[in-house]
Amino acid sequence: MKHTSPTRSDQRPDQRPDQQGLVARDLVKSYGPRRADRVPALGGVDLALAPGESVAVMGPSGSGKTTLLHVLSGILAPTSGWVRWQGRELSSMSDRERTRLRRTDFGFVFQSGQLLPELTAVENVALPLLLAGQSRATAWPRAEATLRSLGLGDLSTRRPGALSGGQAQRVAIARALVGSPGVVFADEPTGALDSHTGQQVMSTLTQHCAAQGATLVVVTHDAAVAGWCQRLVHMRDGLIERLEDQSARAGRVAQPAPSVQPAHAAQPAEAIVR
Repeated sequence: MKHTSPTRSDQRPDQRPDQQGLVARDLVKSYGPRRADRVPALGGVDLALAPGESVAVMGPSGSGKTTLLHVLSGILAPTSGWVRWQGRELSSMSDRERTRLRRTDFGFVFQSGQLLPELTAVENVALPLLLAGQSRATAWPRAEATLRSLGLGDLSTRRPGALSGGQAQRVAIARALVGSPGVVFADEPTGALDSHTGQQVMSTLTQHCAAQGATLVVVTHDAAVAGWCQRLVHMRDGLIERLEDQSARAGRVAQPAPSVQPAHAAQPAEAIVR
């Protein structure tokens, strides 16, 4: 098959108001101390994400997919361009405001879970609520309820070392979801798991994000993981190479394991390559 180079078109992101979701335009991210020596990781990316939709970002190593996730979530500032969440530009926020945003509006799931080993499951899940200023009396019941919703109620007092890989990753999902975020960012969430456990984790992640109406952004190199998402964003050389809509092939919302099938519940927003 002939390779088609990444392009930028004259299309714009969807025309719905920015406050409908997460919108990025003209994202450029370069690394290097001097302008002449900068290496571009993102070369001008436009993307619009609707509430409740799931999007997988795929591409070879160095394609910019993880950089895109970090810029969308406010972990990194773009060299140029902007990201808006609910109508507000992330770059206009102070560092403290962006940190609070990541505690309240955004949730994160990482490849290794990154649970604190000295804390129990319920303490790990309650932590973002406590950091956001909630009292223990409020945070604890909410954390316990979230664990129960993921089938982990009996494991709430276990520390990460006493959990299987799949159980620990579901605790990480509970931590990401406990604050009812608007967007969940997952960076290779099944990378440290075997394929069967990875499918169970993706079933849990997509089902619960859809139930909460949260946008899900998954960075992955695994086509089986990407198959759980409604839309694929293929990246190469810092640009969106192509978009693929999988929602029409969806049969139903994912059910918890052992009936592991991809989830495609919400209607996707328009996303474009500019």
